[in-house]
Amino acid sequence: MPWNAPPDPGSGAPWQRAPWARGEGPRGARWFAVLVAALLQLPGLAIAASGASHDPLALGLALLAFAASFVLLAGRSYPGITVVATAVLCAPAIAVTTGPPFSAVPLAFAVVGAVVRGARVWAWWTLAGFAVAGPAAAYLLRGDAAAMIRPLIVALVLMLLIGVGEALRNRRERYREIARTVAARREAAAEAERLRIARELHDVLAHSLSQISVQAGVGLHLFDTRPEKARESLEAIKTTSGQALEEVRGVLGFLRGPGGYAARSPEPDLARILVLVDTYRSAGLTVTYDVDLHSTPSAAAQLALYRIVQESLTNVGRHAQATTVRIHLVEEDGWLVLTVQDDGRGLPGDVARRAGGRGMLGMRERAELLGGRFDVRTPEGGGLIVEARLPLAAAGEGVAR
Repeated sequence: MPWNAPPDPGSGAPWQRAPWARGEGPRGARWFAVLVAALLQLPGLAIAASGASHDPLALGLALLAFAASFVLLAGRSYPGITVVATAVLCAPAIAVTTGPPFSAVPLAFAVVGAVVRGARVWAWWTLAGFAVAGPAAAYLLRGDAAAMIRPLIVALVLMLLIGVGEALRNRRERYREIARTVAARREAAAEAERLRIARELHDVLAHSLSQISVQAGVGLHLFDTRPEKARESLEAIKTTSGQALEEVRGVLGFLRGPGGYAARSPEPDLARILVLVDTYRSAGLTVTYDVDLHSTPSAAAQLALYRIVQESLTNVGRHAQATTVRIHLVEEDGWLVLTVQDDGRGLPGDVARRAGGRGMLGMRERAELLGGRFDVRTPEGGGLIVEARLPLAAAGEGVAR
């Protein structure tokens, strides 16, 4: 990381996460500045108040500089006013007194604080006023042109400190921007994960409950006339509910953390589509499944294809009133192309184009997350065609065995 790059929030060594490393004052920084500035005024106060060199003017100026130290407490809320007030209180002592310019320390803290907190205009105008008024006051009060050097040097040092304040302010702004970016990315990741979980739960529960409803209806219809078929329906309900429970447990295990994820059952793949097909065939629906693949899709692609077939068959069973479904999966010009077509009542044109509903939205999201495309349309002869295209470049993984 470059020497001047702001640290990433929540990362790096402890010193990089400290407030001062981010251009912010640590807790109690105001009192630290007040304490340092006030302590440095004590020697001047002691000298001015001593009996040997008792000077009422020097004592008054030293008291003003001492009072300026406590004005720094308002710097966080009112940085502009603080730098002006501090300059007014410190400037006379800087211009008139001799010796080390400790009376400039409160002003130095105020200038840096004002720049860091965004009151740059106040700091620059205060510095400009001091650079003019300070040397002039020194010359008028002491009658010596050499006395102008002291406030001019202080003004030059304050100008350098403004540069330090600018660097700290820029660093803090960069850090805040990084913090906002990181927060936005975390929120986006959390939202994406919520959508993924919602898709999984919808696909599992909607399909399973639909199958249970169909099989229960068949069982009730045949209970008196063909009890053996009713028994088969009950067995299908048991199998479907068990599979649904296992998949829901897998999702919940993933949510619990790494331990839960390790115990999760394998994700559905293309081989499981045959189980789906057999389930719907046993419910009286004519389903054909044709596959023509030359490579093995990735696990993510297989899961997406399985869920799209699952949701399509669920919609057929719940809404389409179809008797026949054709499922076709093929490689075509660098794409995995999945087509599910039924002979049911279809959808109105505008509804098909919008591909509305949670199930349709979930299928579209699954395809687009892998860089693919999703389309729903009603052909002229009726029915519905669901088509998903996944790029082989993203979905391919090895050679089919």
